[in-house]
Amino acid sequence: MNRIYLDYAATTPVDKSVLKAMLPYFSQKFGNPMSIHSFGYEGEAAVEKSRKITADFLHCLPDEVIFTSGATESNNLAIKGFSKKYHFSQPGKKHFIPHIITTAFEHHCVLNSVKFLEESGQAEVTYLPVYKDGIVRVEDVKNAIRDNTRFISIMYVNNEIGTVQPIEKIGKLIKDINKIQSRLGGTEFKILFHTDATQAINYFNCDVQKLGVDLLSLSGHKFYGPKGIGALYVKKGSFIKRIQDGGDQEFGMRAGTHNVPGIVGLAEALAGIKTQSRGFGTKIKIMTSLRDYLISRVLKEIPEVKLNGSKKFRSPNNANFSLANVEGESLILSLNREGIACSTGSACSTGSLEPSHVLLALGLPPEEAHGSLRVSLGKDTTRKEIEVFIEKLKKVVKKLRNISGNVLKEYK
Repeated sequence: MNRIYLDYAATTPVDKSVLKAMLPYFSQKFGNPMSIHSFGYEGEAAVEKSRKITADFLHCLPDEVIFTSGATESNNLAIKGFSKKYHFSQPGKKHFIPHIITTAFEHHCVLNSVKFLEESGQAEVTYLPVYKDGIVRVEDVKNAIRDNTRFISIMYVNNEIGTVQPIEKIGKLIKDINKIQSRLGGTEFKILFHTDATQAINYFNCDVQKLGVDLLSLSGHKFYGPKGIGALYVKKGSFIKRIQDGGDQEFGMRAGTHNVPGIVGLAEALAGIKTQSRGFGTKIKIMTSLRDYLISRVLKEIPEVKLNGSKKFRSPNNANFSLANVEGESLILSLNREGIACSTGSACSTGSLEPSHVLLALGLPPEEAHGSLRVSLGKDTTRKEIEVFIEKLKKVVKKLRNISGNVLKEYK
């Protein structure tokens, strides 16, 4: 059976060029970058070259790039690092609790981080609504800002439904507010703006200057790099402190021996996006067309199916559906038996029996949220694969509905 992979939002295969760049650093140039001998110098040179490549991609300074184990660590470092720095630097103002703004459908690593701060009394938190289309309103961000607002975290592209948030507009709003407060003498009033750009790197402009962000998280395995490596952009002067104790690696911001092969692989993957224009060129137009073809056929040929989130403001590789009278896990397992790999939501939530918090945030009832299907395309996905997938999906959905006794309208 030929297998078809349509779960690129969960992870991507390592590009051959990325693997080739990484290989020498496993067994030939294996030195620890912190060691002061020739083997260590080789590792250090590789890390710093990779840091510059990453900085060039993000349009920032090399020393504003902190390598981490992935986006989960980057998000934790950004959020908890802010809180730790804030409370550490103001021992005489413990009564003043900072206010954090985020959205109701962030990745769990963001939501759980801010909930930890909220429940431990370290922060007040506002969770913004995202409405039926899965888009945050800039006006809602503006209205949520208080005198004690110090941190805002809004994801660039949602990992489940692929909707794209107006990060640049929000960044301008925060910059303008910070400027006004600065002119009024409010030197302590500074809002940090963080975005989880994990699902955006491969498809959208991630120039941090253009976006107006102070912190940006990314993860290598989402854009054809290796797993276990990520980065956090930290704008100079940003108010965060390390959350992991140990050595002085990464400018004292992230203790632990460098994952040199992973760092080299991440940089090579980013360089591939930049040099091949994979994020802004012809391949994206082809992928968008393929996605629209997929959405159109599924909505037309399978009854009682709806697209979750905005069709206009969504990632070119994402299609997320709710199918009435179909249980999501059964659907994924049935498709897997047909050789099709998809997901029912975030890969990080697999095994949970709870309905998707993302779909609940859109206003879907739990029974609809349980019957979701995420189809995510990759750079090598073909039209033929999509056509095979659609036919298999029609077959599986009809079978599952027959088994449950929920036979709906005739299939086309």
